[in-house]
Amino acid sequence: MMRSKVLSLVARAGSNRTMSTATKLTTVEVNDKTGIATLTMNRPPVNGLNLELLQDLKSSIDEVEGNKSRGLILTSSSSTIFSAGLDILEMYKPDKDRIRAFWTQLQDTWLALYGSSVPTAAAINGHSPAGGCLLATSCEYRVMVPNFTIGLNETQLGIVAPKWFMASFLSVLPQREAERALNQGRMFTTEEALKVGLIDETANSKEEAIEKCVAFIGTFAKVNPLARSLTKQQFRAADLQQLQNERKEDLDKFLFFVNQPAVQKGLGIYLEGLKKKAKKQ
Repeated sequence: MMRSKVLSLVARAGSNRTMSTATKLTTVEVNDKTGIATLTMNRPPVNGLNLELLQDLKSSIDEVEGNKSRGLILTSSSSTIFSAGLDILEMYKPDKDRIRAFWTQLQDTWLALYGSSVPTAAAINGHSPAGGCLLATSCEYRVMVPNFTIGLNETQLGIVAPKWFMASFLSVLPQREAERALNQGRMFTTEEALKVGLIDETANSKEEAIEKCVAFIGTFAKVNPLARSLTKQQFRAADLQQLQNERKEDLDKFLFFVNQPAVQKGLGIYLEGLKKKAKKQ
C-alpha cells in the first residue's frame, strides 16, 4: 500500500527545482513535493570518472546534504551507461600531481556517498562496471533496467580493488559471493544481479527505476530522520573510519601500483582495444 501511494505521488509530482552545478557534469533536481533530490551524471559518452566528474559528484552530494533533502537518487543522463568507472586516461601515463588529486578526490567522493546522512538509491539505467558499480553499491538501494551489466571487474584489467571498494561490495553481498566475484572480475546481468542480491529491484525504464527509488526512500517517511541517519552511520562507521585512518597509505599504494610497467602496459593495451572498437562502429 505504501509503495503504491508513493508511486502515485511521483506520477502527479511535476515541480522540480534544478540546483546550482559547477560544470554541468552533474545536475541536481529536487522534487518540491517529495523533497527528494535526483543527482544525474552527465559526462558523455560513458560518464568516465575523471577528476572533474568526481569533484562535481562530491559537490552535488554536499549540496544535497546541506539543503535538507529527504533523499538522494543517483542516475545517468546516458541511455546505455550508468558509469563506465574510473577514467583510464587518468591512470595511463599519469601526471604526477593530477593522479594524486584524482585518487584523493575519489576517496572524498566515496566517503561522502557511502557515509551520506540521507537515504540514497541508485537508478541504474545502463552498464555499471568497476567504479560505476562502486557508486551503485555505495547507495543503500539499487534498481536496475534490464539488458545491462554490473560488477567490480578490476581484476580483468589487471587492477586490484582497494579495501574500501570491497567494503561497499560486502555491504551488499555475502562475503563468499563477493570474494568470488571480485577474484573473477565478474560482471552480472540485471537478472543475475537481482538473483544474488547485488540489486534490489528491476524496472522497465529509467523513469520507473526512479519511481521505485522514490518508493524506497518513502519507506522512511514516518521514521525519525536523525535516528535513521545515526543507525546507518553505525553500520558503516568501521568502513568509513578505516579509509580515514589509512588515506595516505591507500594513496601511496595506488600510486605505486598504477606506475608499475606491467600495469601501464595493460592499460595501454586496453585503450588500444577501445580505439579499434570505436573505429569499427
